[in-house]
Amino acid sequence: MLCAAAFPVGLLAAGVANAGGSPSVVMKNFNFSPMTLTIKAGTSVTWKNLDAEPHTVMSLDGLFRSGALDQNDSFTYKFAKPGTYKYLCSIHPRMRAAIIVR
Repeated sequence: MLCAAAFPVGLLAAGVANAGGSPSVVMKNFNFSPMTLTIKAGTSVTWKNLDAEPHTVMSLDGLFRSGALDQNDSFTYKFAKPGTYKYLCSIHPRMRAAIIVR
């Protein structure tokens, strides 16, 4: 369960992956969008950096970590098991979000 106290209030804005396409998260204006994404187990998520500054995608539990992503670079990770996966940008640690896998 996602604890609102652990993340900024804006995290409560959630996205749900649609069945028609691959879910994605964009990094823009030093934020992840959507900040919460709900997907099914076995789904891959792609993050794309639209900022001119580099960003990373790093799970707080150490499960996944991208290298530095320059503008228009992307990183994809497949979520095999249900759970809540909180992540951040290790370069800009105020950038935080979560993937909820059902």
